[in-house]
Amino acid sequence: MKRILVINGPNLNLLGRREPGIYGSTGMDDCLADLRMRYRDTAEIAYFQSNHEGALIDRLHEVGFDSALTGIVLNAGAYTHTSLALADAIAAIERPVVEVHISNVHSREEIRHRSMISPVCKGVIAGFGLDSYRLGIEALLAME
Repeated sequence: MKRILVINGPNLNLLGRREPGIYGSTGMDDCLADLRMRYRDTAEIAYFQSNHEGALIDRLHEVGFDSALTGIVLNAGAYTHTSLALADAIAAIERPVVEVHISNVHSREEIRHRSMISPVCKGVIAGFGLDSYRLGIEALLAME
């Protein structure tokens, strides 16, 4: 069975309550339950969320060299646009990372148009709501 880790960055612990016009009204617990049900025969899906940049980097370091891990689906939240340290952590590890965003970041504020992490990720998926996570998982499963 494949193993995939979904990592969420700052403020994504508020999904379902935070700006539902942008992020929807479904929380991450429901999203994860749906993903785990969908992939119950093909992939084990683990989850990690932190509002702290260092904790995200530490988690990438912890799992990034684990050959049993198929890959990482990462929604770095606002750190996407600001964190060279997060980009360096992704570049340093061996497991593939797919960058995902719930909203279409290119239709939002200009600061969100630039990603510091895109150049070191295997791909980017944005704008499909919580389905972006499913698409990220599909991308990782297709890589192997």
